[in-house]
Amino acid sequence: MDINHLWEMYTKNKDMKTREKLILHYLYLVKYIAGRLFVNCKNNVIEYEDLVSYGIFGLIDAIDKFEYNRGIKFETYAHLRIRGAIIDYLRETDWIPRSVRQKAKEIEKAYMELEIEKGGNATDKDVADKLGISEDELQKRLQSLTSYSIISLDEYLEHNKEANIDIHNVNSNPVYAIETIEFKEGLARAIELLPEKEKKVITLYYFEELTYKEIGSILQISESRVSQLHTKAILRLKAKLELMFFKS
Repeated sequence: MDINHLWEMYTKNKDMKTREKLILHYLYLVKYIAGRLFVNCKNNVIEYEDLVSYGIFGLIDAIDKFEYNRGIKFETYAHLRIRGAIIDYLRETDWIPRSVRQKAKEIEKAYMELEIEKGGNATDKDVADKLGISEDELQKRLQSLTSYSIISLDEYLEHNKEANIDIHNVNSNPVYAIETIEFKEGLARAIELLPEKEKKVITLYYFEELTYKEIGSILQISESRVSQLHTKAILRLKAKLELMFFKS
């Protein structure tokens, strides 16, 4: 059955059989998003099937709240809801050790302070010196933060409500719409200010939706190096956003 016809039926009747057909049709989105997150979690506590299960909750929520007649692409809207549901699950399970979070906070603080001091991006040497460690030790710490970096920006954006992008709120609340647009523009500026390789990794991972392996092939670097660049980029972004929006 044509997907548009299914949406028309569900919009009109809200019957469970039609919703089940929509869920089955869009299940590939859940598996895709869960797969990307699972590959980078690298934690024995987390099971792929659990991520899929919670992603399905996000998909159902998206189907129930989506307004088909507005002409907005469902896949884009559902992606936010599915990823959000999985991230919520990961956050609630508190599967990242406190020591890992502490290391991340220390590096993030160093980036923020150096950003103020230098007026631009800090080098690895700058950060290592600030923390009183060697550059090799900094690289080891960044590598250990791979899993943290996957959800840390999402947690930050969730905490600071400007990033809770909801098409219904944006359309019904002009002030919210302006704040959301400003925040998205600020995020775009922050990404643009990243060092070139980190900017490429963020662009390829989040916008082109490539895997670490695919990004490594394009940039001709190892997957572990891609992981380090991703982690550094996320920590820098959080520091830049904090300075842009929450330290004035």
